[in-house]
Amino acid sequence: MSLNAVDKAVVRALQGDFPLVAEPYRLLAESVGLTEEEFLARVKTMAAEKKIRKMGAVLRHREVGFNANALCAWCVPPDNLDAAAQVMSSHAAVSHCYDRTPAPNWNYNLYTMIHAKTRSECETIINELAALVGVDDYKILYTKREWKKTGMKYFCE
Repeated sequence: MSLNAVDKAVVRALQGDFPLVAEPYRLLAESVGLTEEEFLARVKTMAAEKKIRKMGAVLRHREVGFNANALCAWCVPPDNLDAAAQVMSSHAAVSHCYDRTPAPNWNYNLYTMIHAKTRSECETIINELAALVGVDDYKILYTKREWKKTGMKYFCE
């Protein structure tokens, strides 16, 4: 699965700050010497070929007022894991939801990252989620310090 020079330029353009303009893809395309149509065609082709698997935003949540952030570890019965994850991941305050194999002395198998303005608001959301999925065994791990807030960078040689 190799990428040519044009594909690498498109990837480099996509991984920077997304332009907040009416036609962002036109601006990105121009930055690599393509038309907007050519640029989008390359993105669609790379996605279809699984050379690009996902595109997403990096939210600097503290800058927009979400000062209480918690990783909540849930102990969900295995036969309810998919349903619980579906409910939790659909909640607006949940930015990440993933399962992990439980470890010895740590039975938690589902993790959600919850963002709110206050710890009290975080706990209200967690209580809502617990009631919705019928799980009362969970641990709340509040963020104390943010160490890194960047996405991956490819083809920067």
